Amino acid sequence: MAGETVVVGLGRSNLAAVRYLISQGREPLVLDTREQPPLLAELPEGVEFRSGSLDSFADLLAQAGELIVGPGIAVATPAIAAAAARGVPVIGDIELFVREARAPVVAVTGSNGKSTVTTLVGLMGSAAGIRTVAGGNLGTPALELLNSPQELYVLELSSFQLETTFSLRARACTILNVTEDHMDRYNFDLEKYAAAKRIIYRNAEGIVCNRADHRTLPPEGFAGSLITFGADPSGYGLVTDSDGTWLVKDSRRVLNAGEMKIAGRHNQLNALAAMALADMAGISEDAQLKVLREFPGLEHRCQLVAEIGGVRYYNDSKATNVGSTLAAVDGLSSDLKGSLYLLAGGIGKGQNFAPVGALLGKQVRRMFCYGRDAAELLRLGPEAVPARDMEDALRMASAAAVPGDVVLLAPACASMDMFRNFEERGEVFASLVRSLGGGQANG
Repeated sequence: MAGETVVVGLGRSNLAAVRYLISQGREPLVLDTREQPPLLAELPEGVEFRSGSLDSFADLLAQAGELIVGPGIAVATPAIAAAAARGVPVIGDIELFVREARAPVVAVTGSNGKSTVTTLVGLMGSAAGIRTVAGGNLGTPALELLNSPQELYVLELSSFQLETTFSLRARACTILNVTEDHMDRYNFDLEKYAAAKRIIYRNAEGIVCNRADHRTLPPEGFAGSLITFGADPSGYGLVTDSDGTWLVKDSRRVLNAGEMKIAGRHNQLNALAAMALADMAGISEDAQLKVLREFPGLEHRCQLVAEIGGVRYYNDSKATNVGSTLAAVDGLSSDLKGSLYLLAGGIGKGQNFAPVGALLGKQVRRMFCYGRDAAELLRLGPEAVPARDMEDALRMASAAAVPGDVVLLAPACASMDMFRNFEERGEVFASLVRSLGGGQANG
């Protein structure tokens, strides 16, 4: 057993890692704390699988040649950390990917907006006639992107994935923003979380940063290409006049935000970041603008489900942290004539919910709270109302809403207390909304 490759955790990215390792003539051992992980049936024939606590495998891990650790498992886990202290390399699927990739990489991280920006840049590359694929933390696992020749890779990367990545040399990369998320994983220290995000900047050729967020700024002495974006008119920014809000590049107006299908200030900033990355990657501006005019948005990201009786219902189940909920509320309330009713709750991940409380009685008329950490949300103010579950929260919100109002699912929490993932949560919400209109809702 000594010296072999051990894959720790059998999620989607590590299943792809197992297949990749086999294609390279390596026979890994797979460990998981669960006896029956959901993807066990997809494990290639002949691969050895063992289940149990990682502590029970401490000796095995310490004698391994290399550990491929899934993003759901903290590298600070005692058995993993002990193996690393003995000199065992601890890497992840992204490290395997960047060692093999033979085309430039655009890398995207941030607490919020990274899926939208990754998708936009991927579509822009394809629209420009460049063989481009997007994946990583979004959609297709990174190692599966190697299955066919490409000219450009666009990767969404989580802080967890970056912790086990050492060889990334991005053609262009960004940290879109840093707000509280996964605080339980980072000992409730926002700076530790931000430091994990900043791994994306190591050896980068070009950096795109949010000039309004100091935690996204490049390292001191960075000598590569640098573009900043923000809501003011400088750099890649925004200008508002009688004709609306314009996306600008160094004061040059390139697109009226009213031409985009995705709405809200947060999506205007996402568009600016995507254009900056695309420019660094050599993607034509014509292709950038074509995509920005046509892109309808991603599922479960501030997605209009239906309008019923003059009330619009939005699914932002992907809002799994406070920052993304604030962005969703801000984006929808900017041109809202009526009131906004918010559905929130789930697993809080150790976040500070006070910024959500600041919305109550102002941008949010009432917040209906459910799930494991509902009690923390209910302490935020009298506008926070308890609900048995998401269905009960929706029932109360729809009863309170009148024509011109908005009901928004933007939970500020993870979903696994009541759902498999945020996608299932969003699908259940959408189904419940449509049932309000007897299946005849539009939107």
